[in-house]
Amino acid sequence: MYKKMKWPLTLYFDGECPLCAREIKFLRGRAVTDRLLFVDISSGAFDAEALGLTFEHMQSSLHARFADGRWVTGLDATLWSWRAAGLGFWATPLTWRALRPLFEFGYRLFCRLRPHLAWLPHPEGGRRCVDQQCAVPASKPASDKQAILKKKQT
Repeated sequence: MYKKMKWPLTLYFDGECPLCAREIKFLRGRAVTDRLLFVDISSGAFDAEALGLTFEHMQSSLHARFADGRWVTGLDATLWSWRAAGLGFWATPLTWRALRPLFEFGYRLFCRLRPHLAWLPHPEGGRRCVDQQCAVPASKPASDKQAILKKKQT
């Protein structure tokens, strides 16, 4: 199956996700242009509808598309993107049948938690800054209970 794939593989990722951005930075440093391409779905220029999908669907898990139009998602998108970058050895455990359910569970858990990880440092922190103003994810106001605890501590 690996030899029959039509390269390049286009990997659709969320550049606003700090952990995702770290993985993409790592892959970019090792990828060969004719095997792995990158598209940031958080970019204003990205149009999910042009692919016949919704932005919400694209954000729900990692998506990748081979040159022949074949899609892979989730762990399979991770596996194939690492293979395309010449790092398939490190992703091989994703193919092990005995461990695959555990990896699937972990991936689904990560997908649910991912929107709440915006507070983590972004590897390209400078790109969030324009004209000496930086965009920081909005924080929620403290609840009354939290405010009382803060007053007691001071």
